[in-house]
Amino acid sequence: MQKIIDRFVKYIKIDTQSDPNNSAFPSTEKQWDLAHILVNDLQEIGMEEVSLDENCYVMATLPSNVDFQVATIGFIAHLDTSPDYSGTNVKPQFHPNYDGKDIVLNKEENIILSPSYFEDLLLYKGQTLITTDGNTLLGADDKAGITEIVSAMDYLIKHPEIKHGKIRIGFTPDEEVGKGAHQFDVEKFGAEWAYTMDGSMVGELEYENFNAASAKVIINGKSVHPGYAKGKMINSILIANEFIASLPQNEIPQETEGYEGFFHLHDIKGDIEKTDLEYIIRDHNKELFENRKTVFQKAVDELNIKLGSPLVEVEIKNQYFNMHEQIEPVMHIIHIAEEAMKIAGIKPIIHAIRGGTDGAQLSYKGLPCPNIFTGGHNFHGRYEFITAESMQKATEVIVNISMITARKAKRN
Repeated sequence: MQKIIDRFVKYIKIDTQSDPNNSAFPSTEKQWDLAHILVNDLQEIGMEEVSLDENCYVMATLPSNVDFQVATIGFIAHLDTSPDYSGTNVKPQFHPNYDGKDIVLNKEENIILSPSYFEDLLLYKGQTLITTDGNTLLGADDKAGITEIVSAMDYLIKHPEIKHGKIRIGFTPDEEVGKGAHQFDVEKFGAEWAYTMDGSMVGELEYENFNAASAKVIINGKSVHPGYAKGKMINSILIANEFIASLPQNEIPQETEGYEGFFHLHDIKGDIEKTDLEYIIRDHNKELFENRKTVFQKAVDELNIKLGSPLVEVEIKNQYFNMHEQIEPVMHIIHIAEEAMKIAGIKPIIHAIRGGTDGAQLSYKGLPCPNIFTGGHNFHGRYEFITAESMQKATEVIVNISMITARKAKRN
């Protein structure tokens, strides 16, 4: 377990935030820093065919150690951390044998991680809890996934008595800005199916996710001296307020759960002459998802009619779709993951992701790719945490999946 901790700390201290406003690929140069380190680490543990391509994708192979045909499987995690919260100068704090009480992350600013608010903390009493210092995110999303995959490959190499087929691993850039699978070479990867290690709570196994779109609204106004503005000024900020109010007020992230979709305003910038609104639109059901985009466009059109001029512009772009349609024909890959968890003493928790992973896009590119837990919680913020034991369990699940896949192939 100490090796897992050391590897995790090594990776989270490397700043790899992606940038949604940069069209370059990858969107930040610093993602290369971790990619180069991973190439070295994979070579050191004995992985073969280790590569880093021009788009910052790391891939490697663990050859089969059996003399019969086994499907090539893969494990995937992403290099970048969320652009929504600082990943610079991460200083993890360790809480061995966590006692279930409040944790002071930052005494000066009175930042407290409390089970009275984050009840999931109580699931990990007695374990080695790893938290932030209150100033950054932790980076378990998804450096825990990277750690677990590397650790599992290291374990399999050191324990050749565990039989497995060919295993491919891949680490992707820019997942947090929705581009993680855009340049992923599925043919080069060469797996029949894969698993993203990018979930949260121990036991999570997910093969349904949101259908997703982004929407940018540009509102154009006209600025004149406020003392002489009657009949002349067009205040884009006030029009923006009217547009925001025109959408269903209870269909927002903080008011929805389960399979309920939403409209999420996540960024706003503006002045009198121009205001930009950035939304994400989400729904698990394809028909409801399409209807949401229609509602959004209709809100723009009706506002322009009311204003008597096309002052409001909108651009809606699809990002990814629900992987369920691609996984349903190959449900045996879910059953293998379930069995792997049960062998590790974990109760599988199968539910829909209220988000997305590289696996959603990869599934539509021909690589069925459900999502498995990493053990982290409260991603994308200062209250993020994970336990060493959770990462150890995820590592064990990867090993078990590899073993079960070979065993089933031998039987057939």
